[in-house]
Amino acid sequence: MSKTHFGFSEVDTSEKARKVADVFDSVASRYDVMNDVMSLGMHRLWKRFTLQVAAVRPGESVLDLASGSGDLAQGFSRAAGKEGQVVMTDINFSMLSRGRDRLLDAGVILPTLQCDAEQLPFPSNHFDCVSVAFGLRNMTRKEQALQEMYRVLKPGGRALVLEFSKIWAPLKPLYDVYSFKVIPRLGHWIAKDEASYQYLAESIRMHPDQPSLQNMMTAAGFEAVDWFNLSAGVVALHRGYKW
Repeated sequence: MSKTHFGFSEVDTSEKARKVADVFDSVASRYDVMNDVMSLGMHRLWKRFTLQVAAVRPGESVLDLASGSGDLAQGFSRAAGKEGQVVMTDINFSMLSRGRDRLLDAGVILPTLQCDAEQLPFPSNHFDCVSVAFGLRNMTRKEQALQEMYRVLKPGGRALVLEFSKIWAPLKPLYDVYSFKVIPRLGHWIAKDEASYQYLAESIRMHPDQPSLQNMMTAAGFEAVDWFNLSAGVVALHRGYKW
């Protein structure tokens, strides 16, 4: 049986999706609060920059993978307007339902679908833009998810991957202390779940760095792949096109 990583641990490939689901089932109710606390609110600026780079126009169709709390989907919806369509998806029902309810409370109604990003139930050449924010590193077969993102894009469309990445080397020691000492404790105090936030910190270290993810996107078919480092590389936004 093939193996893959779950944080720093090695697990059967068939088990990773269930383990990741357990993590997000556990943290869903406090996910937004923890994001604000852990990033000191910076995640809102990272997502705002992603929306600017996406440059969604009125009438366009957008697929938002791993929608979570729906921050990007809501921004895409404003940009696409009534003529466009934004589809929210997530493999985790707890996260997806919270994001859907949050948008409903804000008066935003979007098509919402629980599905696996590695097997998207959409036709080829369908969306103008596909995005995934802080979700790719949790996927078992990242290469397959990127191929699916490419498949469902229209020619001329673009994909955006916002994810934790490799920080500027001089800041790494301080960042490691924050990641492995502070974040799990915050998870314990705020979300009542230290282990899940230990996994999240570990999963960041196991995710491909900026050039490696660029190469993965190119191998999946994307062209003109580039990236933007945000907050000294704590996060990177990768962008690729389907010509």
